[in-house]
Amino acid sequence: MKKIFVSVGLAAAGASGLPSVHAQSMDAGASPKIWNVAANLRGFYDDNYAVAHNKTGSFGFELSPSVSANVALRQTDIGVRYTFGMYYYLQRAQNGIDPLDYTHQGDFWLDHSFNERFKLTIADTLAIGQDPQLVQGGSVIRVNGNNVANTANVTLNSQWTRQFSTTTHYSILSVNYTDGGTNSPSNPSQAALLNRIQQDIGTTFNWEFQPETTGFIGYDFTWVDYTGNSQIAPLYVLIDPPKAPRNVYYYSDARNYRSHTLYVGVSKVFSPNLSSSVSLGATSTYLYNDPISKQTSLSPYANASVTYTYMPGCYVQANFTQTQNATDVSTPGPDGQLTQYQESSIFTLSLNHQLTSKLSGSVIGGYQYSSYKDGAYNNNTGDSTVNAGLHLNYTINRHFTANAGYDFSELFSTINQRGNSRNVVYLGLGANY
Repeated sequence: MKKIFVSVGLAAAGASGLPSVHAQSMDAGASPKIWNVAANLRGFYDDNYAVAHNKTGSFGFELSPSVSANVALRQTDIGVRYTFGMYYYLQRAQNGIDPLDYTHQGDFWLDHSFNERFKLTIADTLAIGQDPQLVQGGSVIRVNGNNVANTANVTLNSQWTRQFSTTTHYSILSVNYTDGGTNSPSNPSQAALLNRIQQDIGTTFNWEFQPETTGFIGYDFTWVDYTGNSQIAPLYVLIDPPKAPRNVYYYSDARNYRSHTLYVGVSKVFSPNLSSSVSLGATSTYLYNDPISKQTSLSPYANASVTYTYMPGCYVQANFTQTQNATDVSTPGPDGQLTQYQESSIFTLSLNHQLTSKLSGSVIGGYQYSSYKDGAYNNNTGDSTVNAGLHLNYTINRHFTANAGYDFSELFSTINQRGNSRNVVYLGLGANY
């Protein structure tokens, strides 16, 4: 279920206050050299750096150095990378506010082949920052403090016969917002709403019908444990005759759940230039800590992608996924049911083109619709997000590049004061050695 999509929300972050951090997080893997040092210096204008309903814009600059190392042994590849980001906002300096934001991102990966049939992959990504597109923890606004999201994955690929193989995985996501602001049941903090540990384990069984066609069936188990240990909604008095009225208190762990996902699918290589994969299934979610009533719900699951390479270095990719995600909305409905999570349909499209031998460009876009599970906004309400971006990269020589881009995002919400829009333009210089 939890196959990772490079969603447009992440990809489009190119310059939204955090350009190089995101760009580098998507290409983790071994490089030809044992070590590598790189840096980006960019000037930008961000018209909504707080990602808030009421815009505040600022010119600024970003400096983001990184260092990486990898060792390729006979059967093992090991790599590590650290990226530091410093962002200066002129408008904040003029208003006497600390103008600097700092981000940190660390990546570790290990690939080990026991033999030609069994391969183990371990990867870990740690992100610390304030921008929602870096932390990816569920908040849709900028959150002060050193907010942390860490994702670790372990995958074992096993080729049992020429046609039959399995892929077994375990992942754990830890989200921690520091959020030192005011916290109350009527105005819960992001830490109270979103701090959690999410664990996923599952296996996919693959059968190669033909060299170009593989069918698969899989199962995933997910366990989400919210750790904020705070009230996330005001007291509710439940009146349910003939039972006596009782007080209902909503704490962070009221949104804990366990889910089971079963899916089937097929992947097909139509030609050296065209490939696709589709999986469909269903997710059963058990809200075992709901203070009103423990309940089980059933929702669809889908994961599909198509990639077409039309020239060397040039390709188009489309993705669609149907899944569920954490939300920073918790408002209970008239029946006292808490808002638990969102069910999201996400479509993304990206085009990468080598314009000349030195100039490359990419265009990205996407749409996401997220409906609320239970709570005050359960009936025909939700969030729609539109993203688009244009990025250009020019190779000056083997050590220097110039880059420019524009990113747009807008959140449309039926909840008052929740929607926001953001435009970012940037121009920069990159160095690599």
